[in-house]
Amino acid sequence: MRQEIVMRKLVVQQWVTVDNIVAEEDGGLGFVTASPFPETVESAFQQRVMELIDTVDTLVLGANTYAQSKDYWPHATEQGEYGKKLNELTKFVASTTLEEAPWGDFPAATVTRDPVTTVRELKEQDGKDIWLWGSLQLMRSLLAAGLVDDVRMLVCPVSRGKGTHLFEDRQDLRLLEATGFETGVTLMRYAIRS
Repeated sequence: MRQEIVMRKLVVQQWVTVDNIVAEEDGGLGFVTASPFPETVESAFQQRVMELIDTVDTLVLGANTYAQSKDYWPHATEQGEYGKKLNELTKFVASTTLEEAPWGDFPAATVTRDPVTTVRELKEQDGKDIWLWGSLQLMRSLLAAGLVDDVRMLVCPVSRGKGTHLFEDRQDLRLLEATGFETGVTLMRYAIRS
């Protein structure tokens, strides 16, 4: 009996507006209308956020996302179990200039100069899925290389008209899930059609 080899998936998650803006003109995310953990009462949205982090064991970030995250997340005690799990993930940072990528008191991220090769190798190793966090430029290069399996859009109930769009070229997607939450955010999950 042949055993089927199941490769790890690369999962991308992005906050977007209803008009597909992933960053405002100033590069910010001021349109994000919901925090996953705004209060102590557990919500369906919180449960879905936790479900994602429980299915991954590796986090991939671009250099800019790393720079924005490294001083906050290792000390984000108010993020509770989510922050703890995020900090404990194995991390890779795509950068051509960084020599090291510390993450507070947690194990440092591994710097990769060739994220396409690194992700390809990670997908062939045993483990849970791989999560690409933010990092729009990196996402686009991994899409072009055919390495993205699952795109999760957290769609906020606002539009901006101007800003940076999630996709800059044509993509054929297959809907996997559309779930609305009490926060007004809708989770749209898509597979990339090959």
